[in-house]
Amino acid sequence: MHEDALVGMQARSGLATGSFGDAGHFSGTPSGTSEYDFEEDAFGAARVFDRGQVALLVPFVETARKNPLESELGGGMGDVNLSVRYDFLLAGQSRYVPGIALLAGETFPTGTSPNRARHQLATDATGTGAFQGNGGVAIEQTFGPILLQSAAIVAVRAPYSAAGVNETLGPQLSTLFGAAYTFPNEAAVALSLTYTLESAATIDGVTAEGSARHVANVGASGIFPLSDTLRLQGGLYFNPPLAPFGRNQPTTAGLTLGIVRSWS
Repeated sequence: MHEDALVGMQARSGLATGSFGDAGHFSGTPSGTSEYDFEEDAFGAARVFDRGQVALLVPFVETARKNPLESELGGGMGDVNLSVRYDFLLAGQSRYVPGIALLAGETFPTGTSPNRARHQLATDATGTGAFQGNGGVAIEQTFGPILLQSAAIVAVRAPYSAAGVNETLGPQLSTLFGAAYTFPNEAAVALSLTYTLESAATIDGVTAEGSARHVANVGASGIFPLSDTLRLQGGLYFNPPLAPFGRNQPTTAGLTLGIVRSWS
């Protein structure tokens, strides 16, 4: 809350470990195939009205895929996200009442959708092809150097057309649970669990049976201050290959590394 603005860059790399089928069964990556996912994000945020925040994230996405017959690399700009947050109550402000924040955002289809990909293995697909509106709430509380957080975000996508077919991705619910510990030197470590559920899509107004998706993500992250205004941040993440927690979704494991410059 003491910062007025920040800018940063973050790089992410991941290795595909398998995928869940429409019945929730997990299968590892077949022999002779591989997929590596990369992303570089430029982002910035500024405080408004004391307890409000506005942020912009611009991603660049690359994918390398290989099968027994060919290999391919492609990428480009992903879907840009604009988000806002307003804290009605601050974490730690009350001993008994947690901090409560309202979350909202819009994701713009600036990336290349899968149906517009030109590469044989669709490695140049970098977005969903549809506008997405997001809204949610975050609840946080501090206990000395410990921060506990939970959040729920609902995403609704606009319809889009491909090859004369009108398609709408189903509404999506993402839930987050996290815990962080801050050391006296302002370094911090955190653990998080995210679970995302998406209902079935519709095609030309008809529900596409078996198209619902859900996946869990487990992460461990940390922050290390280089100075009062400059800090490194990074982490590890993976999708647990457990049948009850996935459906119609690839699984990955990877790492992130970023740097942030802030102003107070």
